[in-house]
Amino acid sequence: MTAFEWVPAFAHGLVRDLRVRWALEEIDEPYDTELFNARNPRPEEYLARQPFDQVPAFREGDIDIFETGAILLYLGEQDERLLPKDGQPRWTALSWLFAALNSIEPFLVPITIYDLFHQDKAWMPEAREAALTICRKRLSRLTDALDGKDWLAGQFSIADITMITVLNNLRHTEIVAEYPALVAYKARGEERPAYKRALEAQIADYAQEAA
Repeated sequence: MTAFEWVPAFAHGLVRDLRVRWALEEIDEPYDTELFNARNPRPEEYLARQPFDQVPAFREGDIDIFETGAILLYLGEQDERLLPKDGQPRWTALSWLFAALNSIEPFLVPITIYDLFHQDKAWMPEAREAALTICRKRLSRLTDALDGKDWLAGQFSIADITMITVLNNLRHTEIVAEYPALVAYKARGEERPAYKRALEAQIADYAQEAA
């Protein structure tokens, strides 16, 4: 799996290789990382593996995959601890995997971008407020869908790995705190030993470059 050897401190735990690391830790699957410098373009040949010059790209044997949703689906197909094999639980998990990537994340990331990179722009407050209105609607719908469940598909799955890491995009704000069910949901995920190991491994890779 490819990852970065360094990112700014505010991005620790946000780079998307964390999702893949977490899934691999959940199924006790060892992995190696190929590290790139985030401040420099990746080698030209890397575009054959990841056309958008991002991380992670994943390789197992003669299989190459990019995009975290696709990688998580690949891993889920191999182990029921990540994805139910049959019936409605499987399709519920897959629906929420795609919902996290398509119906939640695109409405959270703009707030992060405005806050971290455009604070000094005159247009930012109005744009952020518009984005926040949509964001809150999406988080309200997510809260309603959880409806007292521990996990989105009943059992823990790749849907939860994706959704919890998506919610991390707002960790610099108090927005998620407006939804106690989401706070508890996120905490359940981050208390899992596999999540802790994945985060420690990601931070350890950054520490190597700093040393």
